[in-house]
Amino acid sequence: MPDPFRIGFLVFPDITQLDLTGPYEVFAQMPGAELHLVWKTREPVKGSGGLMLTPTTTFADCPQLDLVCVPGGGGMNALLTDTETLDFLRRQAKGARYVTAVCTGTLVLGAAGLLKGKRAATHWMSMEFLKHFGAIPANERVVIDDNVITGGGVTAGIDFALRVVAEIAGDAVARAIQLAIEYDPRPPFESGHPRNADPKLVEAVTARAAPRQNERRAQVERAANALEK
Repeated sequence: MPDPFRIGFLVFPDITQLDLTGPYEVFAQMPGAELHLVWKTREPVKGSGGLMLTPTTTFADCPQLDLVCVPGGGGMNALLTDTETLDFLRRQAKGARYVTAVCTGTLVLGAAGLLKGKRAATHWMSMEFLKHFGAIPANERVVIDDNVITGGGVTAGIDFALRVVAEIAGDAVARAIQLAIEYDPRPPFESGHPRNADPKLVEAVTARAAPRQNERRAQVERAANALEK
C-alpha cells in the first residue's frame, strides 16, 4: 500500500478561512491525500468571519509533510515575527516536496526565508511587500517556481490547489475534481481585481484596509531585518 501524501495547512487566529477551506476541499478529493491542520496547540482557533477551526496536530507532533501550505488573513501579521511558527516552517520545508501558500500566507514563507530569488504571488494589496524578502512579485493567480507554489488572493486558492493536484496526480485527476466541485466561476461583477474594478472602488477598499496594511508593513520590515542578521 503506498504511503499517504501528507498535506499540512497552517491554521491561526484571524485566518481567512476560504484561503484554507477552498484548497482543502480540492486536496481532500485527491487520491492518497492525508490532510492535517497544524497549529501550536489543538485548541480551536477563530477565523476572521467567526468560523471556528480545530487543529488536528501541533507543531511538535506534526509528521514530516509532503506539502506545507500557509493560508493568509489578518492574523498572519503576527506570524511574520513569530519565531515558533517560522522555525516550524523552516523545518518542514527541508523535507517537503512542495512549499506553498495562498494569499498573504506567502509573506509568512518570505519571513521564514523561503522565497529568496523565487517568483511568488500574493493578494494584490500586499504585492509590494514580497521584495522585502528577496522574492520576485508575480501578478498571477498561481505561480510555480521549482517546488514553491503560491496563489493570489483568497479565491485563487482553488486555482492553486487544482494546479498542485495536476502537478502531483496529473491533469486528469485535477479536471475530475474541478468538475466534481463544479468550479466554473461566472462572477456577477467585473470587480475582482484592480485591473478591472472601478478606480474609486479600489481606492475605497484600500482605504478601509489601511490600518491592517500599515501594521503589516511594519511587521514585514521587522521580519526582513531579522533575516539579515
